[in-house]
Amino acid sequence: MSKHSIPSTLFGRRLREARIRVGIPQDKLGVLIGMDEGCSSARISRYETGVHEPKINTVEKLANVLDVPLVYFYCKDDSLAEILVCYSTFDDNQKSQLLLYTLEIGKK
Repeated sequence: MSKHSIPSTLFGRRLREARIRVGIPQDKLGVLIGMDEGCSSARISRYETGVHEPKINTVEKLANVLDVPLVYFYCKDDSLAEILVCYSTFDDNQKSQLLLYTLEIGKK
C-alpha cells in the first residue's frame, strides 16, 4: 500500500487527520515517538491504512506528539472528535464552563 491509501480503520483515519493537521510527515512522526528512522514511515503508514494497529503505549506517544487526547483516535462521531481536540486545549475554568453549559442544555 502506498502512503496515500485511504485509511480503512477509524484509528487510521484519525491518525492521518491529526498528523496532517500538525503538518508532520510520517517518517518524522515515527522518529518523534521513538521509532527507528529506517522503518518509521512504513510503520506509521501501516497504522494509517489499517494494516496494523499500535499498542496503547504507542497510541499514547502519538497522542502526545500530535497534541490530541488519546480518546480522539477511537471516537466514532466526527463532531465529538473535534470537540475532544478543542476540549484538550481548555484550561480548568473553560472545562468547567463547558460542562455546566452542556448539563444545562441537556436538561432542555
